[in-house]
This record gives sequence, C-alpha cells and structure tokens, in this order.
Amino acid sequence: MAQAAPAPNRSMAVPLTAFAAGAVVALLVGVFGTVHDPTLGGTTTLGFDTVLAMKVAVTCVIGVLAVLQLLGALWLYGRLGVAAPSWLGTVHRVGGTVALLLTVFVGYHCLWALGLESGHLPDGEKVPLRTVVHGVLGCAVFGAVVVKVTAVRSQRAPGWFLPIAGGLLFALLVLVVLTSAVWYLDAHGWPSNSYA
Repeated sequence: MAQAAPAPNRSMAVPLTAFAAGAVVALLVGVFGTVHDPTLGGTTTLGFDTVLAMKVAVTCVIGVLAVLQLLGALWLYGRLGVAAPSWLGTVHRVGGTVALLLTVFVGYHCLWALGLESGHLPDGEKVPLRTVVHGVLGCAVFGAVVVKVTAVRSQRAPGWFLPIAGGLLFALLVLVVLTSAVWYLDAHGWPSNSYA
C-alpha cells in the first residue's frame, strides 16, 4: 500500500515574506507616482472622451469582478451551502486574471497621467483628502496583489493566509473603487463615450 505524501511544513516565513514584499512593492509604486512628472494624458481612452472617463468605466468593471471573485471564492470553499460546479475553479482563476490585468491597466493610467497627488496643486489649491487616500490605497492594492499571488502559489503557507490575503485585496479594491469611480458617478454621473 502506497503511503500518502506528507503534508508540507507550514511556515510563518511565507506570509511574513509576502507582506514584506507587498509593502516594498506598494512603497515603490508610491515613490514612482510621486517622482514621475504626470503627462496629464493617457495612452488610450478606449473611446471615452477623457482618460478619467475611461478609468471610471473600467474601475466599475473591476469592482464588479472583485465582488464576483469574492462570491466565487466563498462558493469554492463551501461557504454558500451549495456544492461548487467543476468549472467554477477555472472561471474564478480567469476572472481573477482579468481583474488583475484591468487593475494594472487603470493603475498605469493613474500613475502615468496623474502621478500620486499630495500637498498642493499647481494653482496653489490643496489636494482633496479623498484624492490622497485614493492614491495611497491604489498603491497598497499592488502590494496586496503580491501578497495574494504568494498565498495562492505557496504550498507551505498556513491555512489562514489565503483567506486573509484575498480579503485584504478585496477590501482594498472596494475602497479604491469607492474613492474613485463611485465618487465620480455620484458627483458627475456616468462618463460620456465618443462612440455612443
């Protein structure tokens, strides 16, 4: 009778290293956003009138994908009381990849076009607190992505690490969506699209 392979040793080094690496990534993204001279334009608007309008629309999609990722994870781990279909794992991974790619796309446009705003604007007006908080949270998202990817890939991490990493990333994404797209929609309505 063949013996089952022993379970991998669980190590606190994995989450500690992941959180340290995530903090470094968030810090580096923030430093880049601070020292980079904003172009005030993006590489594409995807047919929207402005880069800001495009970012609002794509950020709304990211918010929906984040909620679907949370529901998918709860379903996969049996927290919804209904057995998960066999295809759900693949859909969950693909949805997570799409959400990550869209987040990188929007983050690139934020940092490239606007930088990380703090202090005062060129006209001497103070940068709104919402803008500063949004920028810091946006940088933290990229650190949380590092933590989440490590949690998913690690065989040696403690069992609590993946749900904590996923929850952290979800919470940060929701806060970023609330301080950007949801705020914009409340203040200005849905952005206009040149092709509409």
